[in-house]
Amino acid sequence: MTTASERRIVVTGIGPVTPVGVGVDRFWSALTEGRSGVGKLEAFDASAFASRIAAQVHDFRVEDYMEPSAARRMERFAQMAVAAARLAIGDASLDLDTIDRARVGCVLGTGIGGIGAFEEQVRVLAERGPARVSPRLVAMMIPNMAAGQVAIQLGITGPNDCTVTACAASGHAIARAVDLIRAGRADVVLAGGAESAITPLTVAGFCAARALSTRNDDPEGASRPFDSGRDGFVVGEGSTVLVLEDRDAALARGARIYAEIAGYGLSSDAHHETAPQPDGIGGAAAMTAALHDARLNSEEIGYINAHGTSTSLGDIAETKAIHAVFGEHARRIAVSSTKSMTGHMLGAAGATEAAATALAVADGMLPPTINLTDPDTECDLDYVPLVSRELRVRAAVTNSFGFGGHNVSIVVTAHE
Repeated sequence: MTTASERRIVVTGIGPVTPVGVGVDRFWSALTEGRSGVGKLEAFDASAFASRIAAQVHDFRVEDYMEPSAARRMERFAQMAVAAARLAIGDASLDLDTIDRARVGCVLGTGIGGIGAFEEQVRVLAERGPARVSPRLVAMMIPNMAAGQVAIQLGITGPNDCTVTACAASGHAIARAVDLIRAGRADVVLAGGAESAITPLTVAGFCAARALSTRNDDPEGASRPFDSGRDGFVVGEGSTVLVLEDRDAALARGARIYAEIAGYGLSSDAHHETAPQPDGIGGAAAMTAALHDARLNSEEIGYINAHGTSTSLGDIAETKAIHAVFGEHARRIAVSSTKSMTGHMLGAAGATEAAATALAVADGMLPPTINLTDPDTECDLDYVPLVSRELRVRAAVTNSFGFGGHNVSIVVTAHE
């Protein structure tokens, strides 16, 4: 009999609500075809902003996933999380009425939470006074409400948690979900992240920090990880939820299995609020720990879905981290950044990229790094430039590195 600590965790459902498509089929076809989800920023009048481009979710209709009365009680990030959870459960063919809902958990990460509601109600306070502030503000604004609303809408009563570690948030959510299943505290966990921070205040803050691309005349070409012409990331939004299950339970119900989450590793740069350690030592530590947890040698990794944000410091630091961990084998690993297409979905990025990695392992197709036409001389790996590549890999790594120095690496393997 398998003990709790020996439990294996598999991915049986994927629910993407992303700038390149909603639903697993649209999401994956867009990535493998190298289609960009970046365009002119339309959420507000950005004419005075240095960066006027964004990766927005266009084909999301909230009424397809919940009643209007429920939607009115949620900020956009939570609405998208509920939609992603429903998509993931449908993709997994998981019938919640046939299982113990107390054994179903939910862990969702976000970097910022309900910033849109916050900004709106600050204006109300300033213009109309405290008596007119919405009584729903706090419940819509707090970061944990995406996970809370998923549980409320689906009636799942198992462990419910929220990770708030900036761009690493949904990577940490997957790690937390793995721990819950390994420990026997849940049999199924909905794990992922949600973010909707394309708002005036957030974009202004990123602009002030000179973090965003200003390639406003070429939105689709603006996110260009590892390219010498990169000038910052493109802010994105969306939500991706994965159904993670105990392997034995998934096999018993005849579930289709995409891939296995074989291990994860965590570390902290302990260096700077926003900049990575220049030598990539923090990211290297996370990847090393993930390989150890998965009981794999570095030579067994065939693909890395990079954090790859299209920032001057980050892309070089991650390249150095990969060299430090994999040595000579680093040059034989295919590496790509799907942020070149989705933009940077902040707290939802890690789960979106874990989904892409699981699909790459399952499908034998590696998504490209689009816009990589002139590689930075300090970025000297095989970044799968411009077009996808048919290649069957047994094991892959996906990286998420967040402001504050939060690092998480996840090992995804083919199900055998």
